[in-house]
Amino acid sequence: MSESGGVDGEKELPAGWAWVRLGEIADTALGKMLDKKQSTGRHPTPYLRNVNVQWGEISTDDLLVMDIEPEDIDRFTVSKGDLVVCEGGEIGRCAIWTRDESIAYQKALHRVRVSAALETRYLRYYLEYAAHSAQLERFSTGSTIKHLPQQLLREVPIPVPPLAEQQRIVEALEEQLSRLDAAVVSLEAGQRRTRGLESAALAVALEDVASAPVKRLGDLLKEPLRNGHSAKATADSSGIRTLNLTAVTQGKFSDKNTKLTVADPYRVRDLWLTRGDILVQRSNTPDLVGTSAMYAGPDKWAIFPDLLIRVRVGEDVLPEYVTLVLQSRRGRSYFKSRAKGLAGSMPKIDQSAIENFIIPVPALDEQKRVVAAVREQTDRVSRVSAELDRALRRSVGLRNALLRTAFSGKLIPQDSEGEPVRVVLARIRTERASQAKPKRTRKATAKAPAQRPAEAAAPGPTPFPALAVQQEFEL
Repeated sequence: MSESGGVDGEKELPAGWAWVRLGEIADTALGKMLDKKQSTGRHPTPYLRNVNVQWGEISTDDLLVMDIEPEDIDRFTVSKGDLVVCEGGEIGRCAIWTRDESIAYQKALHRVRVSAALETRYLRYYLEYAAHSAQLERFSTGSTIKHLPQQLLREVPIPVPPLAEQQRIVEALEEQLSRLDAAVVSLEAGQRRTRGLESAALAVALEDVASAPVKRLGDLLKEPLRNGHSAKATADSSGIRTLNLTAVTQGKFSDKNTKLTVADPYRVRDLWLTRGDILVQRSNTPDLVGTSAMYAGPDKWAIFPDLLIRVRVGEDVLPEYVTLVLQSRRGRSYFKSRAKGLAGSMPKIDQSAIENFIIPVPALDEQKRVVAAVREQTDRVSRVSAELDRALRRSVGLRNALLRTAFSGKLIPQDSEGEPVRVVLARIRTERASQAKPKRTRKATAKAPAQRPAEAAAPGPTPFPALAVQQEFEL
C-alpha cells in the first residue's frame, strides 16, 4: 500500500488516500461457462450476458436460460449490491445489480464484491474512468477483441480515499453527471429530429412527382444488375480495395470504410465502381436490408463485396434521383417487405426485388429539381447535425475530465479527520488472514512419489505493495 501515486504529475495522493490493488479489497469471480452439450433442461436459470451490461445500467430484457445445478447457484449468482464487470469486448463496462432478487451470470462477466473499505459506486465510476482513459488496456489481453482476465482485474490499482470521502465524492459526481446526462439526452433527441427532417424533406420533394408515369427499375437499367465479390482481407498494399457495408449504410466512401483483399484481378475486372453507380445492400439486419447509396468517388477506386448489388441506370433517369427514391420511406418499406431469410439469419433480397421496384419517372428537368431541393434541405440539416455531434463529443470530454478530477482528490474539499485508508486496510488484511481456509491436501498413498522441487508449495499472500502500484498506474 502506498500514498504515493501519479496524480496529474504529482507524486502523492491526498493525505489519508492509498493506492491498493483491487484484489486486496474485493472478491472477484467469473460466471458459469455456457455448455450446451451438457444442458439437460432440468434446471433452467435466467442469466446475464455481456450484452445485458451497459455503462451504469443492467438490462434484463432478452434474458437467456441455461442449466445450473442447485448446489452451484450460489457460485454463479449476482446479488444486490454486486458490481458486474464485462470480461471481454468493451472492457471495464460495468454496472451495479440493484434488485432484491439474485440472478445468474455467464463467464463473460466478473462479479465483484467489495469489502468495508470500498464504496461500490466509487469503484464503478473509477473503472469507467480507467476504461475511457485507456488505463485498463495495460491489464487486458488480446489484439482484436480485448479481454480482462480475472487475475489481471485483481491487479488493477485503485486510488482509495477514506470511506466517508468516497461517499461524498460519489454524491458530488452524481449531482454533476445527472446534469450532464440530461444535456446529452437533449442532444440525442435533437439528432433524432434531424434524421426525421431529412426524411420529411425527401417525402415532400417526391410528392411533386407522384403523378408522373411509373416504370419498373429493371426497365431503366443500362446493363444487368451485378452482385459483388468478397475475398479475404490482406495487409499487402497491392491488394484490391473493396468496400464494406458501412460505406453504403453511412453513405461515406472513404478509406476507412474499405479493406484491401486478395481478390483475383481478372475475376473482378468488371466490378470496379464508376461515378453514378448505385449500390443496394442485398443482406443485412431487417432495418438495413435494401439500404442504398450512390457512389460519387473516382472511377476504378474500389470494387464492391458480394453483399452489395450494383445498379447502373440508363439515360432516362438520373442516378441521384433513383437513389433518393430508393432511400424514401416507400423504398425502405418495399425492400423490408421483400426480404427473406431463415430465423436467426440476416434477411436477404434478390435482384428481382430491385428490378420490380416501381419508380415514378418525370422529365429530366423535374428530376434535377427534386435532387436540388433535397440537397439544399440536407445541407441545412447536416450543418445542424454536425453541431450536435460536436456538442456530444464535448460532453464525453467533460465527463472524463470530471471523473479525473474526482479521483485525483480535487472535486471536493479534503477531510483529514476520517480514518486513514491504511488503518482500514490493515484491519481488513488481518481479518482475511484469520478467516483464510486451510488448503486442501490430497490423501497420501503408499506408492506416492516424492515431491519434486518444482512442486514446492506456492508462497503465501503478499502484503499490500508499496511502490509497485503507483509505478504501474497513473491518473
